[in-house]
Amino acid sequence: MGRPTRAALGGYIYHVLNRANARKTIFEADQDYEAFEQVLAEAVDRAEMRLLAYCVMPNHWHLVLWPREDGDLSRFTGWLTLTHTQRWHAHRKTVGSGHVYQGRFKSFPVEDDAHFLTVCRYVERNPLRANLVRSADRWRWDSLWRWRHGDAEQQRLLSAWPVRRSPGWLEHVNRPLNEPELTAIRRSVARGAPYGGPEWSEQAIDELALESTVRPRGRPRKGS
Repeated sequence: MGRPTRAALGGYIYHVLNRANARKTIFEADQDYEAFEQVLAEAVDRAEMRLLAYCVMPNHWHLVLWPREDGDLSRFTGWLTLTHTQRWHAHRKTVGSGHVYQGRFKSFPVEDDAHFLTVCRYVERNPLRANLVRSADRWRWDSLWRWRHGDAEQQRLLSAWPVRRSPGWLEHVNRPLNEPELTAIRRSVARGAPYGGPEWSEQAIDELALESTVRPRGRPRKGS
């Protein structure tokens, strides 16, 4: 089976995710999170990438990115993952001992409307959903903390959103997503399918060649 299509056109917003190999813990101490955020900041500057939201968890991370040019998404995420892997191994003196990440990143395009806000809620709510904090903004290693508590330099990492946050954004993030929202986002994560309204999704599928992400899985029956 070939690799799934990786959407990479500029101008679209993407949710990007990568997980640790064998579900191991990548980030154990504050220094581990700080080191990743340093690489993330370098990657943002290097690629002039618009980082809209992010969350770093013990064994995975989420990014919401808005690349300007075609191919920027893959170049940015490839450099970020490779550089973090190299520094992670160098710090632990484990170079050559195996993979840090399970493989290539997963991604899916997101419509710049209420669907975008739902994805950002999903990303920034991760620590609360995992019972790591009692309020989503208390998790130090994500965009919600930077937006709520960071100084001007810390907030510089984040780009302006294409749509305004919902009123009472923190309270909005702290409320659980409903089941249809969770199901739709998890489907997009698993398959790389666009997350948006019907008309926008059809356009994204056509422009990004994502037909395979919305086809029924499995081989067709013989004679059908």
